[in-house]
Amino acid sequence: MFILANFLVAVAKILNIVLTLYTYVIIAQAVLSWVNPDPYNPIVRFINNLTEPLLYRIRRALPTVYGGIDFSPIVVILVIVFLQSFLVNSLFMMAQRLG
Repeated sequence: MFILANFLVAVAKILNIVLTLYTYVIIAQAVLSWVNPDPYNPIVRFINNLTEPLLYRIRRALPTVYGGIDFSPIVVILVIVFLQSFLVNSLFMMAQRLG
């Protein structure tokens, strides 16, 4: 059972890192939206390609634009914090019980 416990710990750590990195990418996209960057810049295109599919779905599902301010990045960050608090911690706890 210790192998399964170690596997769950590894999955939880990787998931936590991925969610943290995605939080930083969402923050970078929000900052870029304030300055009107060059859309042909490879970094800007990379960030937009990573964030826009999810942000578009949230904008479609929820009316997150009030007074010209887009709140969809805040919604995504709140979902990421929930996933880190619930899912990652649950995986760690399951691993502790198995190990």
